[in-house]
Amino acid sequence: MSKKIAVYPGTFDPFTFGHLDVVRRASKLFEKIFISVAENNNKNSLFSVNERSNIIKEVISNEEKLNNIEIKTFNGLLVDHVNEVGAVAVLRGLRALSDFEYEFQMAGINARLSNEFETIFLMASENQQFVASRLVKEIHSLGGDVSSFVPRIVLSHLESKKK
Repeated sequence: MSKKIAVYPGTFDPFTFGHLDVVRRASKLFEKIFISVAENNNKNSLFSVNERSNIIKEVISNEEKLNNIEIKTFNGLLVDHVNEVGAVAVLRGLRALSDFEYEFQMAGINARLSNEFETIFLMASENQQFVASRLVKEIHSLGGDVSSFVPRIVLSHLESKKK
């Protein structure tokens, strides 16, 4: 039997409690999860891909039960990355109907490009349904308190970007 590996892709700019919630819950379903940080030149990222990757590593290393998580970066097609790591699934978190529309399209396109994996949707936990990295960055840039949206490690990195 092959190892049940999943890829959780995203820009994670920044990594939020919503992302961490998906990882915690999915870690019980898969033997290994790659949090795959995308190099997306089309987005105006606050953190570089290496910074995002290192921040997530810090967060995950402080989590007791997440010893089946590995952080990788990737550039290019998600299907190529998924096949490269031997994953059987792509994890996606859903917060709202608008997320579903986009994710449904992406899952369909990826299925057309490769039938070697499935896309698994996890609904956001009730207390994480409104958390979005984009909003966290905006609130933080305007001086708002984002400590209830991101782990302390992420908050300290956000603060260092202000200086």
